[in-house]
Formats: sequence, C-alpha cells, structure tokens
Amino acid sequence: MANLLLVDSSDVAQLAMRGFLQRGHHRLAVVSTADEAWDFIRSAVKVDLVFSELNIGGGGLILAKWLKEDSFRKLLPFVFYTAHGDRATVKSALELRVQNFLIKPYLEGPIHAEIAKATANPWRARHFEEEKSFCKLMGLEPKGLHGMLEELRTALISRRAVIAQGVELQAEKSLTAEFAQLSAQAEAAGAWGVVECLADLGELVVQTRWSDLQSRLEMLEFADQIIFRRLNENLEPPEFLSVDEIDAERIAADRFHWSTAPLQNRCPVVTITQLHSELRNLKGCPVVDSSAAAFQMSANGEGDCVGPVMDLVERDPGLAAQMLIAANHLRRQSEEISEPIDDPRLAVGRIGAIGLAAQGRSFVTIKERMMEVLPHFSWPQFWLFQNGVARLARNTCRYLEFHELEPVAYTAGLLHDFGKLLLAHMYPGGFHAVVEYARTECVSLGAAERKFFTCTSAELAVYFAEAHGLPRPFVNVVRWIDAPSQATEDVDLVAVVSLARDFCRHNHLGSAGDPPRQHFPAIEETEEWSVLRGRVFPAFNLRKFELQMHADCHEIKQALRGREKMQAVA
Repeated sequence: MANLLLVDSSDVAQLAMRGFLQRGHHRLAVVSTADEAWDFIRSAVKVDLVFSELNIGGGGLILAKWLKEDSFRKLLPFVFYTAHGDRATVKSALELRVQNFLIKPYLEGPIHAEIAKATANPWRARHFEEEKSFCKLMGLEPKGLHGMLEELRTALISRRAVIAQGVELQAEKSLTAEFAQLSAQAEAAGAWGVVECLADLGELVVQTRWSDLQSRLEMLEFADQIIFRRLNENLEPPEFLSVDEIDAERIAADRFHWSTAPLQNRCPVVTITQLHSELRNLKGCPVVDSSAAAFQMSANGEGDCVGPVMDLVERDPGLAAQMLIAANHLRRQSEEISEPIDDPRLAVGRIGAIGLAAQGRSFVTIKERMMEVLPHFSWPQFWLFQNGVARLARNTCRYLEFHELEPVAYTAGLLHDFGKLLLAHMYPGGFHAVVEYARTECVSLGAAERKFFTCTSAELAVYFAEAHGLPRPFVNVVRWIDAPSQATEDVDLVAVVSLARDFCRHNHLGSAGDPPRQHFPAIEETEEWSVLRGRVFPAFNLRKFELQMHADCHEIKQALRGREKMQAVA
C-alpha cells in the first residue's frame, strides 16, 4: 500500500485517481494548490509519491522547486501531468529531476508503474542505512539499533527549545556545538538524512543567515517524525484516512438500521413493488463514481477520445451496460433494422465522441465506498471478479472451440452480476447487510437478498435489463447463470459464463460477496458441464482443460492487479 498526494483542483481528476488507486489498495490525499501541497507535505511524513497537475494554483514547478531545495523532501518522488505541455515547460520540469512527466488523461497502467518505481526503494528509507547490513557492520542487533534511533528522536525533541533560543540570541558557538553533538548521534544510528539536515542548519549558522535558520527549524520536527515513521512503518497516518473512514458515523447508522432488521422482524425491508418502481425510474445503469470520473476525463467530445473510452468501457460492468443501453436506444430511435449491438466497444463507436461527453455528464453513480463490506467485499474486488469471469469465459470458448461466442462471452461475463450495482445504488445499507448476513448465517447471497428484498439482485437485473433494452443474450445469462440446465435460450453461452464464474470463485479471483465455500465439486459434476459435455469433441481432454483454466486464473489475477507492470519496473 502506498500513500499518494494528488495536487489538482478538478473533482473529476480526483475521483478518477481515487478509483485507480483503490484497486491497488493505495491511499490518497488531495489538495488544490501548491501552497496547500507544501503545507501538507511539511506535516505528513508518510507521503510516498506526489502526482501534480502542472498548472495548479501557485504553480507546479514552484512546488517541485521547493521540494528539491529541502534536505529531507528532495528525495520525495514527484510526477507531473498536464493536458498540454510545451517543450520549455517539460524541459524545466525534468531539470528539477522529477520522477516523470505524463500527459492527460492519466491512465491506470502508467500510474501503477510510477507507484512501483516510487515504492521499490522508498524515499524515507534512503535517509537511513539499510538495517540488516548496518547491524552486521556495526555489530548491532535490530532491537539495539531501534533503541539508538529512539534516543536520537528523543534528543531532537528535547533540544528543540534550546536550539530555538540559541537562534533567537544568535548564539553561533552553542548552536554549532548542539548540531555537532546531534549529528554524531545520528551518524552512529545510520540516520544520514538527519545528518544532512543538521549540516544544512549548521551552514546557515556559519553564514549568519538567522532569518533563514529560523524558518528552517521545522526541519528538526520533521526529522523526529521521519524517525518515528521508520520505527512504526505499519502505522497509518491520519492524513490518509479514506472518505469512508471520515464519514463512518453516518454510514454506520444506515448500516445498523439494515443489519438489525432480522432481529427486529422487519424483513423484508423493501417490497418487490417498490423495487420495480425504482428500477423503472432509473435513467441508466449505475456506474461507480471513480469509473464515471475516469470516463469523463477521457470523453472530451473530440474524435481522439473514442479509443481510450473503449478501453475503459470494456473493463467496467456499469460502463459497459450503460453504453450498450445507450447505443441500442439510438439504434431503435433511428429505426435501424440491424441486429442489437452486443459489443461495448462497438457501442462506444456508435455513440460517438460528442454523445460520449453527454453520457459522462448524465451518469447514475454509486459512491465507491458504499460497496465496501470490509474485509469481505469491495468495489475493487468486485471489479476484479467481473473482469476475471469475462476473460475466463472468453478463454473457455477458445478452448472448447466455440469461437463465434468469444466476444459475446467476454461481455456476458463482465455483465453477469451487474444487479449488485443496482442494489448498491438504491440501498447501500441494505447491500452491506445482505453480504454480512450471508456470511454470519452461512447462507447463500441469493437467500440473504430474498430475506431483505423478497428477490435476488439477479432478478432485479433481469427486470432492469428488459426494461432498458439490453441485448437478449446478456439477459439470458443473468437469468439462468445459477441454473444453466434450465436455460431455454443461449444455452451454451449461459453454461460457459457459469463455468468461468466457478473457476474464479475456486481461485479467489476477486469476490462477488459470496460466503467462502468449503468444497468445490469436480468439474464433471457441475450443472454447467452437464450442458457442455455433449457439445465438445470426443477427444477433448477435460483434465488438461481444468489445469489450464486454473493457470489462467493465476495469470489473470496478476495482470488485473497490475503486478506484471510493477514487477517489470522493479
């Protein structure tokens, strides 16, 4: 986990960045100007990387210059990005030796690559000797070294007032002696960042730059904090608490209302009539706010935005569903006699750049934090699961030689559980209660949904999909994925997606919120294989297929979590 500071006044940029980082379990703090960023960095030691819009209030170049002139913070990794960077500006930024300079819209892959570079050798650690080798060289035990660092921190705190008084009196000799004593103590503990900081302060004494020295004394406080973080690396700083944590009391009250419903005999809490009424009034498929923000950043109304939007849409269930709904609505309005559009990328192309920008402004959204049921479930886990099922469904078609089904199987896998987006949007507290109830009572998620809502999220999705015109194959997959042998349409497609889902569950590739299973039946015993058995060639090697699918799960998990990119950088 990394702690990142984003310097950007754009709400859209903030939401998009938050969405990218959540999937990697990173934390984000946000400020709008260079002055705010500088104040934040001065007080928060545990910033691992700064992402800054070049044209922020106060100027991104000025912020980077401030950092590079500071004894401690000059090592803090810094990445610029901007929509338009002229050659002179880029040259000025790179001369400040920032980590990188990116062009908007920022994308998930490059962001994770920059995080990987920043965390491969954390800047705070570079202010200290590497513990293992230093202890071996000095004949110390780790516990003894930690004690020396704690004593150094205590000395920095206790001598701060004396040093401040010496600066006020311009006592050159006493200050030189204080800095020399602390520096020797820091050198013995391998705290080279502190040694350099004290040397810089000592140079100001020699130059009798008393006003500059007065303004730099905060570095002593920062020095003791950087030692504290060195000794307490797993302690999360308050500056990086999530929005959900800050707003926990209100969310907890709503969740308490729902979670106590079974004990108070208030179930079902909502009737099917109410649910259907709300679904009819929904203007579109709900999209998680961070995904919506990433879409809005890319959908700028210009022709070159279509490609990046396609890449986003084909990896997000809410975006994919909404683009298919919108594109098919346009097709019906224009009275086209063509087949329904069932490919999200084609749907994006059909809508066009100007239409995409309008779509981005009118999304029905879900706050990402409302899908968290920690530690069991979260939006990143659900995103990972949906993408895993999509990729495995496509692979399954390839291995079974159902080649004509590969594209639609991918999209069907991505959309097979989008009912949870509907439920989380309409009743986030109820969604949380359902996941918790299923785990504590050891019942299926479907049974828990019926307890609170009289129906399942899949049934809600079928009702919504039919009302809003999603292509029929996707409706059929959602309707019968739990009972593929009962499917009367798109039978092979339903069975393929159901089988892919089983492999994702077995390999813990993300989560759909289901309680953990103790036993997974052999593939030949599953309902979906009873459907598919008669549709493969007699020479089909089931065991080889099963091993390949498990291997694919591992590879997909690594790819979707960005591990391959991070390892390549490292």
